Amino acid sequence: MSARIFSPAKTAMQSGPARTGYWVLEFEPEAPRKIDPLMGYTASADMKSQIRLTFETKEEALAYAEKNGIAFRLEEPNKPKRRQVSYAENFRYDRKIPWTH
Repeated sequence: MSARIFSPAKTAMQSGPARTGYWVLEFEPEAPRKIDPLMGYTASADMKSQIRLTFETKEEALAYAEKNGIAFRLEEPNKPKRRQVSYAENFRYDRKIPWTH
């Protein structure tokens, strides 16, 4: 029974950092998923795959895993590299590449 602790990234539909910054503890799948032959649904007998615990901080998630004897893998979040872009840069007279329509 091993788990993964991570901070989820914002979705592609989000422009801001709202609903991010929390930490999640999810269990790794112990058995592969199978396709139901009658209906074609994907099913699994692994009940721990349905558990998803959220925590305010990374330290809380680590303390919970250590307290309950859960082996875990910590994944640090990648911070995006932001470049400051100004709309006025399009109209500079000393541009290296001329701006045209």
